[in-house]
Amino acid sequence: MRYISEDNFFALLGALRSDYEVYVPVKKGDKRFYKRFIPPTVQPIEGKKKDGEVLKPAQTDDIVIGEVRPVEPLKAFFYSAREVVAEGFKDYIPHSTDKPFAIVGVKACDLKGFKVQDYVFSGKGRSDSGEKDGDYRDPLYIKNREQNLIIASDCTCAINTCFCLALGIKPHPQEDFDINLSQIKGGFVVESGSPKGERLIKKHSSLFEEARQGYIAERERLRTGVIKEVEGNIKENHVPHQDLYKGIIAKNIESTIWPDKAKTCVECGACNVICPTCHCFLLYDQKDEKRMERLRIWDSCMIKDFARVAGGANPRPKLWMRLRNRFEKKFDFFPKAAGIYACTGCGRCISACPAKIDIRDVLKELVGNV
Repeated sequence: MRYISEDNFFALLGALRSDYEVYVPVKKGDKRFYKRFIPPTVQPIEGKKKDGEVLKPAQTDDIVIGEVRPVEPLKAFFYSAREVVAEGFKDYIPHSTDKPFAIVGVKACDLKGFKVQDYVFSGKGRSDSGEKDGDYRDPLYIKNREQNLIIASDCTCAINTCFCLALGIKPHPQEDFDINLSQIKGGFVVESGSPKGERLIKKHSSLFEEARQGYIAERERLRTGVIKEVEGNIKENHVPHQDLYKGIIAKNIESTIWPDKAKTCVECGACNVICPTCHCFLLYDQKDEKRMERLRIWDSCMIKDFARVAGGANPRPKLWMRLRNRFEKKFDFFPKAAGIYACTGCGRCISACPAKIDIRDVLKELVGNV
């Protein structure tokens, strides 16, 4: 375990800019989102004289390394909502001078999303029959996974939509990061999670020191407090644990739950776009007089045309069928195919849904009907 002070941490982020485009979580009002990191500068305090005045750092006041996940899902850094995947129907290779990303403050619920995304785009995962190596490997996604740097961080609080513990995820990262930051007073306890992370710490060793036992004890105390907050959310909303999810879709396949919940749905697809595990996409071609491109854009299984085939046939013509399909994919298909539930308990879909469809309520009713 290491420790890095807040000042040294911002010095580290500044140093990383030579190799990465660095993104940090910021907070405006009650909204949290990623923003490109700009190193601190000094600015005169308003009303002070220029000579002899005290200077203050700028560009860091809105950065929140702890708290909870930003509104954007992590997947946006690994495959864009709209991107070129082929030109002239040849393999598309991104410009070699593009810098990879260093994404700071990534939370455990988003890291769980890698389990699903890696299964789909890298062919990595396991099924009921054991480990799996898929036939399809997306070179753009794999390149980003290999080159991008993940600096994760503990949640230091919970919001009322958090229910990660119900999915077996603790509100502090345990895997799939390069380094993890546990915020304590005055700095961070640092843990490496990969050879890349260990090399990073060694390269900038002057910024780190060995973590004292008092720092580690403070980290554990803070982690316990956040776990209690999430447990309170789960208890208040009566969210069932994932141990009760097995078979709930098959046993409710013809339930009235689906049309009842779909009554208020406006078919906007926000739940798919904001979800860290949803991954469906649409390919289409566009051309002008000089060239042709093939593009990939995010798609939504909640949209009517999603499942439509040639001739206009649609196996899911009703909205409630599409809502059921969304839950079937997360809580039936992926456990069978990859051994994981494709939900992380991040609560983004609850906040994004204009119809106020709450995934926790649906799960509670599904389990209650079994």
